[in-house]
Amino acid sequence: MSRSFPHAMIQEIYEQPDALAATIDHYAPGGHLKAEAFPNIAEIFRGRQRLVIAASGSSRHAGLSGEIMLEDYAGLAVDVEYASEYCYRSTHTLHDPGVLVISQSGETADTLAALREAKSRGLATAAITNNAGSTMAREADSSLPTIAGKEKAIPATKSFTTQLSVLYLLTLYISRLSGRMTAHTTASHLEQLGKLPAKLAAVLPSWETKLEEIATATKSAKGFLFLGRAIHYPIAREGALKLKESAYVQAEGYPAGELKHGPNALVGADSPLVVLATRDVTDPDSVLRYQKTLQLMRDMKAQGASIISVVSEGDEEAASLSQHSVAVPAVDEFLLPLLEVVPLQLFAYFTAIQHGVNVDSPRNLVKAVVTE
Repeated sequence: MSRSFPHAMIQEIYEQPDALAATIDHYAPGGHLKAEAFPNIAEIFRGRQRLVIAASGSSRHAGLSGEIMLEDYAGLAVDVEYASEYCYRSTHTLHDPGVLVISQSGETADTLAALREAKSRGLATAAITNNAGSTMAREADSSLPTIAGKEKAIPATKSFTTQLSVLYLLTLYISRLSGRMTAHTTASHLEQLGKLPAKLAAVLPSWETKLEEIATATKSAKGFLFLGRAIHYPIAREGALKLKESAYVQAEGYPAGELKHGPNALVGADSPLVVLATRDVTDPDSVLRYQKTLQLMRDMKAQGASIISVVSEGDEEAASLSQHSVAVPAVDEFLLPLLEVVPLQLFAYFTAIQHGVNVDSPRNLVKAVVTE
């Protein structure tokens, strides 16, 4: 018997393993990248070393994660713009870049305006949307759909994680085109990605229980600071956005290393820290970032801060520095965001329930912002 969910948001959180599996299968059936799934991408990026990503809201956070993937693996210079600002920027900010727009609906007014501005400048364009028949998908030179299915709740969940997966797959494809990644390495990354939906499905029920407990324990908090480093910083921002839009609770996402440069004045017993303290033990840079985050957690604990952490499975040290912690399965550094954002989605959902918010339709918000 299938489970009955009280809200679309929690149902769509649980639909993420299937949405991710469908998206992965669209671009890499059988664990092999399918060129036909990346129409015109070879032409868009031939001879180009620069990319502008234009997006708003959660889609922009996905773009910020994609920036790091594309720079580190594919060797592109990437600039992530607020879609609402792109039209007002100088045409000379980057020389002849490709332009990638990201939008759940494919109809977001600011992002569509950015796409049309890019086309008017004679630039090659691509669009990641959850609607292959949307205006952006039709007008861009390349349409890269997420296969998330219809998302009813206003807070983005499965559309966000499938955007991350498309960006990861696009990164692998461009890396192969440019010769920056061997076939063997690409296959290894695709194998890890292919296992991720099952890993997520296995831990979702225990995460649901855990995050409901944490949300109950912190329901009286006045505000939250979400902290992450490198590719985890955009996920901290996404976690903060989810809490703001779902539960009407003040929250901000910061790079972890910036906490002591001002925001630490906000930290107190009633203003918890949410720290992304995951690591990929096979990646020395990831381990170094983790060690720096661990030291920050020690300092904050000594200061008397309340800490909620997202850690890697088996990491007892980071968990011991936290009042509450959630463990995610071990995966590659650039795949960790697809897992670690889900507990943050659950935290926002249960905090909203604690506050009596209609989580599927928060006040003043719409699913697609189609007017500027």
